[in-house]
Amino acid sequence: MLTKKQNLLETIHGGHPDRYVNMFEAFRIVKDSPYFANNAAPVKGGPNVVNSWGVELAFPANTPGAFPVHKPADKIVIKDVTHWRDYLKVPQVKYPESAWEPYIKMVEEIDREELFVTPMIYPGLFEQTHYLMEIQECLINFYEEPEAMHEIIDCLTEWEMAYVEELCIHYHPDAFFHHDDWGSQVSTFLSPEMFEEFYYPAYKQIYGYLKSHGVQVIVHHSDSYAATLVPMMIDMGIDIWQGVMNTNNIPALIEKYGGQITFMGGVDSASVDFPGWTAEDIARETAKTCKNCGTKFFIPCTSQGGPMSTFPGVYQAVTEEIDKQSKIYFK
Repeated sequence: MLTKKQNLLETIHGGHPDRYVNMFEAFRIVKDSPYFANNAAPVKGGPNVVNSWGVELAFPANTPGAFPVHKPADKIVIKDVTHWRDYLKVPQVKYPESAWEPYIKMVEEIDREELFVTPMIYPGLFEQTHYLMEIQECLINFYEEPEAMHEIIDCLTEWEMAYVEELCIHYHPDAFFHHDDWGSQVSTFLSPEMFEEFYYPAYKQIYGYLKSHGVQVIVHHSDSYAATLVPMMIDMGIDIWQGVMNTNNIPALIEKYGGQITFMGGVDSASVDFPGWTAEDIARETAKTCKNCGTKFFIPCTSQGGPMSTFPGVYQAVTEEIDKQSKIYFK
């Protein structure tokens, strides 16, 4: 029997996996770092907090994640995009070695033969941009103030490059997990042409750096429609698109791009992760996903961006159903 790590590599490289990769089982996601220890985050159902970027975040109960608060308008960090330098203060990424020691010890205890050591970053470059200025204004600014938007994205990219350098130095990661939602369920937020202009170069730089420093697998989360961005995902170095929803026509994407990128998703969280969910709901959606998407260049997974669910028990129930499907499709 292959290890979880071996089975994932066989899956994404078109080899001979002996079962489905079961959601996030092959990844030991490492969020902890001195930066995150000093970056306030809200607790689900708890009060709002202001993080190290100056963004106020809310995390109401029964929601899948935190989101920025932009009302009233004085809560917006970048109040005038043409004078963004007056408002944006980037947090530090360099800390004394003593601050890294407990996290390095934690990483050293991970079995790298079985699991990928996988640091993560969230929010991503697009999300961070609209967190700082409110999404409607952000999208308008791509048209009305492109020069300022390029400057802001360059600034965020410079910060992220400095942070991934620290992660590579201290954790020597095997994989990397990056969050950045690039669309709604039915469309990307930016046209492919605009995405290519503003974000593609930044991600190519970041993911290129990671690959050149020993990272074997880049996993990018976007639980959205983003099928039109897949060619750029491949070129920028993404190995696995996690969170891919069924509005993307996953079987067609696998047929067209399988071998260049792997698709991880298909069990849309909205279809299974809700109040009153049942085992029958989960069995039906998981079986349908595996039947439609097959076993090549595909990892069945909920669309949520991590080994979690909004409502208790959902993630474990989907895990059990994927194991059942493995017994059907891998004999």
